[in-house]
Amino acid sequence: MTVSDLDRLHSQLSKLEDMFPGYVTEIVEGSIVMNPVRPFHGRTIQRLWGIVEEQLTPEWALVTDVAFFFDEANEFCPDLAVIPAAAETENRGSYPADLIEFVAEVVSPESVRRDYTLKPLRYASRGIPNYLVVNPLEGHVVTMWNPGPEGYRGRDTIPYGPEIKVDSPLGRLVIPTSDLPVDPKSPHPS
Repeated sequence: MTVSDLDRLHSQLSKLEDMFPGYVTEIVEGSIVMNPVRPFHGRTIQRLWGIVEEQLTPEWALVTDVAFFFDEANEFCPDLAVIPAAAETENRGSYPADLIEFVAEVVSPESVRRDYTLKPLRYASRGIPNYLVVNPLEGHVVTMWNPGPEGYRGRDTIPYGPEIKVDSPLGRLVIPTSDLPVDPKSPHPS
């Protein structure tokens, strides 16, 4: 698939999002998947954005809900991805997945399987060094590192509260978790 084909496909997905406001659209395992966006999900992304952005050097930039092509059956729109600033300034509708240096997903009730099972395989297969799964439903963060062809070989689950330190090619990222939102309907409030 060429970049122009990818832009055209993402343009079609963008039209779906326009038809269904409040939903994020991705291609997962060959199926178009639409997830509703909830306030606690958005607040979590905003807080993570601020935390990570202040720690990045100028050659890196954050993007959210931008399409990244992994293969014919998978085009993900990560909740938060760090890519080279030069690529971000191109302001494209889609990018190759190989640009991602750090990625985070915020779990919603509909995305549990994708965020914990499907996406780690694709992210690791592209060599993305660090993947964070932020779970406001459970009140914890899962850090994944050491990517390989079968997925990430390292994984820790940390309840909200302490600072998480992520050693990445971007440098050490410190993520305070005590102020991350928890879904008010969560059976596991912090």
